[in-house]
Amino acid sequence: MKKINLDAVDIRILNAVQHHGQLSKSALAEMVNLSPTPCWTRLNKLKKAGIVRGYHADIDINKIANLTKVIVTVSLKKHRKADFERFESHIANIDEIIGCVATGGGFDYVMTVITPSLPTFQSLIDQLVEEEIGIDRYITYFVTREIKSTYPNLAKSLTEHGGRGSRIRPA
Repeated sequence: MKKINLDAVDIRILNAVQHHGQLSKSALAEMVNLSPTPCWTRLNKLKKAGIVRGYHADIDINKIANLTKVIVTVSLKKHRKADFERFESHIANIDEIIGCVATGGGFDYVMTVITPSLPTFQSLIDQLVEEEIGIDRYITYFVTREIKSTYPNLAKSLTEHGGRGSRIRPA
């Protein structure tokens, strides 16, 4: 996939909306030190490019419910494209699976699952295994405390020497 070149102003805009959500034109412009119209134009370009995928509230679910959060590593029986597609298509529609990443190395996937209780979690896993979506084995890790959950530091992650991401061009 072709990466999009961003400059320092684009990064400041992304950082502002990442940390503050939807902002008024004037508030965003003030945060990024740019006049409102060019700032808004840039934000709209970032949205159109698919970089800004949406806005949401960061809700601390632990303050309103006692839920079971489990990290599950999954290995598939076979490793053909169709096997990965079948698994991914199936789990995409399961509300309790709130995150899933494909990985290289020892496991094929790492999922984050939230359920009301341990028995409910086990029922979900039993159902996944029974549905023949290619699961060979899985390992569960029960979350006891969340130590850190944050957004990436865009300015640091996207610097010229910072790795494989988009390059920052001078503003």
